[in-house]
Amino acid sequence: MVCIRKATIDDLLAMQACNLFCLPENYQMKYYFYHILSWPQLLYVAEDYGGKIVGYVLAKMEEETTECHGHITSLAVLRTHRKLGLATKLMAAAQNAMEQVFGAEYVSLHVRKSNRAAFNLYTETLGYKIHDMEAKYYADGEDAITTTTTTMVVVAALETQKLSDGGMVKVVLDICSRVSEGENVSLGFLDRFCTPIVWG
Repeated sequence: MVCIRKATIDDLLAMQACNLFCLPENYQMKYYFYHILSWPQLLYVAEDYGGKIVGYVLAKMEEETTECHGHITSLAVLRTHRKLGLATKLMAAAQNAMEQVFGAEYVSLHVRKSNRAAFNLYTETLGYKIHDMEAKYYADGEDAITTTTTTMVVVAALETQKLSDGGMVKVVLDICSRVSEGENVSLGFLDRFCTPIVWG
């Protein structure tokens, strides 16, 4: 069993170790301290039953902009714990905190052009849209795809909790309410949880 919880300063070394093991984009410890001291509400870890950190999300609020939006700095899950929905749950936790604590209007992130698994997670599961392409963004010269979402549905990632039938109704009602208010809500993530719905 793996739980998703807010990160603490005591988790930073384990988060860094997870980053070094999983990703080519690595950070000095002072960068982790910068995040947790500035935005402690936005860092989450996935912890297994033995107390081992098996995944994390490092997030922040963008400061040099007139819009209130968040940014996912880094997301990683150990290979041994992939295909369990942990990345989706970590992202949902960070996005929810961005909206509830800071009133974020949307979230942005960069993903390697070659990282199809991550790209599919962001675009197909979480509803992110391609915003731009940044040439040679990464240190090794690879291009980055910039993606954003204007959909801040707090309960959008259904994998964050086991929903009863009543819970599913609450999710659908929440989505319908936001659509009626003119929000651009991606419903792609619903395909994995229920049969197709024909919207009139």
